[in-house]
Amino acid sequence: MLWVTVALLLFIFQIFTILIGEFRKPSKAVAWLSILFIFPVIGFIMYYFLAKEYSQRKKVRRRGRRHVMDIRYAGLKHAASDIEIEADRLDHWRHEPRLFALLYNIPSSKITRHNEVQVLTNAQAAYPSMLEAMERAKEHIHFEFYTVRNDAIGRQFKEVLVRKARAGVKVRCIFDGIGSYQLDNGYIQELKQAGCEVYIFLPGLIAFFDKRINYRNHRKIIVVDGAVGFLGGLNVGDEYLGGNPKLGFWRDTHLKLEGDSVFSLQQTFITDWFFVSGERLADSTLFPEHECSARKPVQIISSGPDAHWDAVLEMYFAAITAAKKRIYITTPYFIPDAGITMGLKTAAVSGVDVRIIFPEKADSKLVNYASLSFLEELMQVGVRFYAYQKGFIHSKVLLIDDLLASVGTANMDMRSFYSNFELNAVLFDRETLHRIESDFVQDLKDSREVELEVFDKRSRWQKGKEVVARVAGAAPLKGDLPWGSGSAAVFFRADPLA
Repeated sequence: MLWVTVALLLFIFQIFTILIGEFRKPSKAVAWLSILFIFPVIGFIMYYFLAKEYSQRKKVRRRGRRHVMDIRYAGLKHAASDIEIEADRLDHWRHEPRLFALLYNIPSSKITRHNEVQVLTNAQAAYPSMLEAMERAKEHIHFEFYTVRNDAIGRQFKEVLVRKARAGVKVRCIFDGIGSYQLDNGYIQELKQAGCEVYIFLPGLIAFFDKRINYRNHRKIIVVDGAVGFLGGLNVGDEYLGGNPKLGFWRDTHLKLEGDSVFSLQQTFITDWFFVSGERLADSTLFPEHECSARKPVQIISSGPDAHWDAVLEMYFAAITAAKKRIYITTPYFIPDAGITMGLKTAAVSGVDVRIIFPEKADSKLVNYASLSFLEELMQVGVRFYAYQKGFIHSKVLLIDDLLASVGTANMDMRSFYSNFELNAVLFDRETLHRIESDFVQDLKDSREVELEVFDKRSRWQKGKEVVARVAGAAPLKGDLPWGSGSAAVFFRADPLA
């Protein structure tokens, strides 16, 4: 009987530990308690290593961001200095002062006005543009990705980086320790031997024992000579060119930027570089004068567990609640928090055209079931869902009326909102918005609409799996650990395609 009493007291202790640790986030507490009941002891060990608040939050905020903000570069003189400047230029913003005020007040995130923006639909357009820009580098190449593979396209990128480093160009690379865990040491050594500086963001084993493995750098950044930048949904691998036989055709969205917004990309990279290397980059060549005459407003928003704000989530919520005509969303993973869910419901009930495209083919059964668990309640109030049929859709796009669009690395899920280091571009000019709308309309044609009457007839077994997946997703626990999707490990399926 003694061991039963001890076991009971231990279990009660574990429950109270989770309740105390997560009292500010009830949904997260419920998720972890559910896991604890399903996997006693193991669930608590998982909580201990995965749910801890990011231990480097104060360190990065105090040292890294202050260091970056101390850099004075000429390009900022072009940035919007007050709300009236942009409101005067974009007349339709006069009717959305609250949304603009929120965007304007996001820390370290200027709305820049002198930019050229090119939307790159799919890797077939993006990769050649990236490689061409890198080939033209004279001063530096900053290369940061969640996933890089040692396959055909990965080697092509490596060859350019190696060649430019040997030619005297300063090449700096950051790879995520989990997203790129399959990248062999030979690939990295070849880069280093050529003169490239390479750092791994929170290597898996170290991060595990340091209780930071649940926080991943999901950003995708290329900056060339401080003049040209790229960001979006694409990592580096053959699957993004359709090389994954399971997923087939890969649909994605990436951006090429020139002008002031590239300085914001540079600032984000410098912050990440300081975190992984401890080196303070302050060379004047990092922020050169440019002659970009285009006047497309762009705002670069970075978010992560090191920041005071959940900036991407704040932007999404404010934009959704401001919509009057349409909300178009494309996301490979749809696990919204309560605020986003209520915002979408309210918009649909109010007559806003809310349409969401997600993949029919899933790279993660758990995440797919969690995503499906949200469909019924949202369709009941008028939200329309479309399952992409052509292959796997990985774009992370939000389009609101004719006000703005967002393209970047953040999925519409709680991992991106709270746990990952993410990076999105908010776009305002009509030309770019029309291009994004055109891509969305084409994606609708390549999708089938999910009908509520049909969806509601799915089996109880299916609904049960959705409930379990949704609870697990609320932790949030999607992806990013290097073991497979079997038995209990399904909760931590590696997500190399994120």
